[in-house]
Order: sequence, then C-alpha cells, then structure tokens
Amino acid sequence: MATLLIRNLDELVAERLRVQARLKGVSVEEEARRILADGTVLTREDALERMAEIRSRQKPNKTRAVDLIREDRDR
Repeated sequence: MATLLIRNLDELVAERLRVQARLKGVSVEEEARRILADGTVLTREDALERMAEIRSRQKPNKTRAVDLIREDRDR
C-alpha cells in the first residue's frame, strides 16, 4: 500500500472532510481513501471520449502498412 501526504490543504476542505467522515462514522483517513478511490475511476465511456478527442487532433495517416513493407523490401 502506498502512503500519501497532502500538504497545504485548505482548512475549509479539511473541515468538510472531517464532517463527512464524522457523519459516516469513519475516520478522516478512511473517508479520504474512499473519495480518492471513487474520484480516480475511469469509466469506459470517459476513456472512449478521451481517445476520440485525441484522435480528432491527429492528421489522418493514409500510408498503408503493406506499402511500407514493400518499400522497405525494395531497398
């Protein structure tokens, strides 16, 4: 298991975290772990959307692999 130290956490955020933990009857550390675990889940839809965004920024590559192989063979 990894250990994470968060410096310069806004006091208001820390207080909200303490309140959330208290309301759920868990430690602040447990609540922070839950929030981090939930917040780092990448859904399939999110991943596909991100991939589509990256693909849209790339210029189309019209070179076919077979042409590259033939060109290399002919050298």
